[in-house]
This record gives sequence, C-alpha cells and structure tokens, in this order.
Amino acid sequence: MALKQGDKAPAFKLIDTDKKEVSLEDFKGKNLIVHFFPAAFTGVCTTQLCTVRDAISMYHNDKCEVVAISVDLPFTLGKFKELQNLNFTLLSDFNKEAITAYGAIYENWILGLKGVAKRSAFVIDAEGTIQYAEVLESAGDLPNFAAINETLERL
Repeated sequence: MALKQGDKAPAFKLIDTDKKEVSLEDFKGKNLIVHFFPAAFTGVCTTQLCTVRDAISMYHNDKCEVVAISVDLPFTLGKFKELQNLNFTLLSDFNKEAITAYGAIYENWILGLKGVAKRSAFVIDAEGTIQYAEVLESAGDLPNFAAINETLERL
C-alpha cells in the first residue's frame, strides 16, 4: 500500500558515507526531505541529486534537512558524493528495508536487477508525518521539485 500525505513516516536506520548509523529519529523536530534514487553514477540520478545540491539553501537549514537513499554500498555512495560535490547525507539501504517500507522498490528493474529503489521523494514534517509523497514508476522521470518546494513553504 502506497504511503500518502498524513501517514506516519516509517522509521529507518541506515549507514551513511562515513559508515555511521543514521535514523529517522535523528531528524525529530525538523522537516526532512527523503529522496530515493536507483543507482549512483547514473544520468537521471545524478541530475536529481545535483538539483538538490544546487538548491541546498532551501532544503538544508535550521528547519529542514535532506537525505538521499539508494541500495548502493556506503563506499560507492561516498565516492559519488565526493565526485558530485553533494552537500547532504547519502544513506545506503543495501538491505532494502527503507525502500520496502516506503513502497519505493522495483521488484524487477532493468537488466534483470531486483530490489532497486524507485525514484521517489517524501517530505516528512517535524512530527514525523508525511506531508508529500511521490513514487515514480519510470526511473527516467524526476521528482516534482516545485511540489516539494510548495510543501516546504507550507510547513
């Protein structure tokens, strides 16, 4: 069942590029934007995350933070973060727990790959409630950044 506005955000505990555990609970009291993306070093994923990077002042401040999650290993995400100068947290969901909980999982993706993150965006408010949810079926599409921005303006 797809998550929607008003649902409680599923908890997660994932590993970041510094090999530290990061949980949803760490962001309590702040709004959080969660971007899921299929794979580091791919074209549309790079565009998605660089769009966030270039607008980081809107997304990462005293009231809001942003994380991006894929099933890539933390080491791969670390190199991707470094090469793209990404200025926010990347999290590894190698065990596919968060993408499953958020309904953002391709059971079958390209080349016969299974269990890859669907490109998705969620805005979670300071109380842990989802205020915006978008799970894209096509990995070639980008999240609706205007709708994400409008949601943030209301919070």
